[in-house]
Amino acid sequence: MKIVAVTACPTGIAHTYMAAEQLEKTAKKLGHAIKVETQGAMGIENELTQADVDAADVAVIAADIALERPERFDRIRKVEVAVQLAIRSPEAVFGKL
Repeated sequence: MKIVAVTACPTGIAHTYMAAEQLEKTAKKLGHAIKVETQGAMGIENELTQADVDAADVAVIAADIALERPERFDRIRKVEVAVQLAIRSPEAVFGKL
């Protein structure tokens, strides 16, 4: 499965990156392709292109704040979860796909 993901927490520092790392590690373990964008104190990093989103089967939004440019995901199935779920139980996130 091709997955795009965005992680974002209120401060945009540790938890944003911890969630991204957990999603990447778990996707690899489960045999999925994933590209993760982070939104936080440093702005948008590893920004997903519209082509990335269009080619994906699903978008995982692990965010506790409003995303920048959420309209990019209007035409794709989304799974929205709290950042803490992505950090503590990434398998549960993939179970929702």
